[in-house]
Amino acid sequence: MSTTTLDTAVVGAGAAGLIAGKLLADRGIRFELFDDHARIGDSWRERYRSLRLFSPRPFLSLPGLRPDIGRFAYPTGVEMGDYLEHYAEHFRLPVRMSTRVESLTRLGDGRFRLDLGDGDEVLAERVIVTTGAHRIPIVPEFARELDPSIRRLHSIDYQGPEQFADGPVLVVGAANSGTDIALEAARNGHAVTLAGRHPGHVPVNIDTPIGSLMTGIFIRHLLNTITIDSAKGRAMRAEALHHGVMLIRNKVAHLERAGIRLVARVDRVEAGRAVTADGPAIDAATVVWCTGSRPDLRWIDIDGVTDAAGYPVEQRGIASGCPGLAFVGMPFQYSSLSATLMGMGRDAEYVVEVLSGARVPAPAAV
Repeated sequence: MSTTTLDTAVVGAGAAGLIAGKLLADRGIRFELFDDHARIGDSWRERYRSLRLFSPRPFLSLPGLRPDIGRFAYPTGVEMGDYLEHYAEHFRLPVRMSTRVESLTRLGDGRFRLDLGDGDEVLAERVIVTTGAHRIPIVPEFARELDPSIRRLHSIDYQGPEQFADGPVLVVGAANSGTDIALEAARNGHAVTLAGRHPGHVPVNIDTPIGSLMTGIFIRHLLNTITIDSAKGRAMRAEALHHGVMLIRNKVAHLERAGIRLVARVDRVEAGRAVTADGPAIDAATVVWCTGSRPDLRWIDIDGVTDAAGYPVEQRGIASGCPGLAFVGMPFQYSSLSATLMGMGRDAEYVVEVLSGARVPAPAAV
């Protein structure tokens, strides 16, 4: 067993971790990033193959290096993964891949100890957790009552249409991932039912230059006004963990043209079949749960760091009651876009400045 001593350990080498790493490197802070994937960017390569991002290039670019795409282009998940890998190589960020952090504890002297899957340990004065907001699938309790013959997937595990069983497909959850998967199932010849509350949609076509520019204006509005500093932002934060974000690329008209049947949310299972809130049971050979996900912070063995639902207890990413521990990329740390490429950069800058002593933490919002 070997021991590494650092000023700052960054757990997770996705976009949030790389942004934090670049900021730490710019300040001359001794740090390393640790990630359990084989390659940087694999968290994006593992997403469903048809995925296309909907963040305009200015908002998905990490500090100091733009992705090699057109001004109004949107990368696929694979292209985004390759960009992150290139970013780490370009700035020579110290990353240990295929390295799982099994546990994080705090020692009596105030330092943090990270136990790694290979038996080594890391001692750090500070730790930034950037492992992502979407690690554990959320499915309703009644999902287990589905007929065993029905194939079940979650959007986190969905890769492509070869995973559908022959026959009709039910997609539960009508936000961005749900509508993407429903449209792909319809294109591949399945009768598709999409269940869930319509979350609203961006009223422009983002795949046009004017639509991309208007989307950028809307994003700036969200970044600057829907924050925990405002009463409106705090109210939205209270609801954010329970509802999907509005549709960005897909529209109801697209679903209707594809022949997708739209129904109310599924709220129970009867006789092995999903049943909607307004009554009808739905025949399906495959059910895809697009019902959300949450962080996986079970490896943090420090009392009070997470709440009963598994989310970090933090103020703008700074762990409450645990000096030296912080988070980047978690839902609504500061704005409604904190868990996205569009919002995590500002959050990372705040966290690094506070941890390095260059900024006094903001008081908790009331």
